Amino acid sequence: MALYRCPAKVPADGKAPAKTVKDKAKVKAKQRADRKARAQAPTAMRRHKTPSELMRQLLAVLIHRFPDRQFVFAGDGGYGTHALARFAHRHRRHLSLVSLFYPDASLYDEPPAVVGKRHGRPRKKGAKRPAPAAVVAATSGRTALNVSWYGGGRRDVEVVSGTGQWFKSGKGLVPALWVFVRDRTGTHRDSYLFTTDLALTAQQVIQMYTGRWSIETTFQELRAYLGLETTRGWKERTVLRAAPCLFGLYSVVGLLYAASPAGTAHPGAVAYRGKTEVAFSDAITAVRRQLWLEGVFEGHGQAEVFQNLPRPFQAVLLTALAPAA
Repeated sequence: MALYRCPAKVPADGKAPAKTVKDKAKVKAKQRADRKARAQAPTAMRRHKTPSELMRQLLAVLIHRFPDRQFVFAGDGGYGTHALARFAHRHRRHLSLVSLFYPDASLYDEPPAVVGKRHGRPRKKGAKRPAPAAVVAATSGRTALNVSWYGGGRRDVEVVSGTGQWFKSGKGLVPALWVFVRDRTGTHRDSYLFTTDLALTAQQVIQMYTGRWSIETTFQELRAYLGLETTRGWKERTVLRAAPCLFGLYSVVGLLYAASPAGTAHPGAVAYRGKTEVAFSDAITAVRRQLWLEGVFEGHGQAEVFQNLPRPFQAVLLTALAPAA
């Protein structure tokens, strides 16, 4: 059987009908619309991606650029997704995931091996295991550990751990080691953590997750004192350039404070119970005081005028000018 295209009908005079002016206008309008759609396609048809999906792309680039290294990604609950855990398990030679877990996660055993010839499809999951919350409720003897905690200190905790295959309908199984953490001092809420690396211990999982505290405080101080994520601009490149510059400025402030003379490193006016180290607000305040003294007063010939002011008034003036906004 074959299909053929029938020849177009030709009028009796042998001439094809000419297109009307209206038909030509429609064709040109359609061509303009197609060109406009193709020009806007990269931005208009871009699919929205969640933070975990964007992080999965960044991790793929990372392990592609450094194939001989082993990475451990520790993220908060927004990155503890089944898709990211599946990605980490697929690249388990290069990547491990540590994040918050779900107390009611669906955990199963591995599917039984197929022996002989059987009818139907093979099973995708084995017997169901109790959820982490149920295991914690049924466990009376919890393991006591002393682990590294937020802020660089140590903390006594009680843990309960277990393993299982994390299942999500239509996505398959992911091996997971989950850890329940309870702070024995009662100052921190109970947490469920998990990792895709079953060779890790419960103490290692806790310390990897709490070790990200310095990163969290860095972003918090960048937002509070340097205006991170508040950039406004007409161009996309303006926003893309602002974040690296602010991170560089954060480092410059730390270096200037470390290189400042011992007498000029002002401890800062903000003091609270338990504060034993210098915060970024103290560092940026001390750097601004030094810039006011050397860059403004001395640079404009007003150093002698400033030195003639009473000492209490000098302190009040610098306190009003230098603190971080």
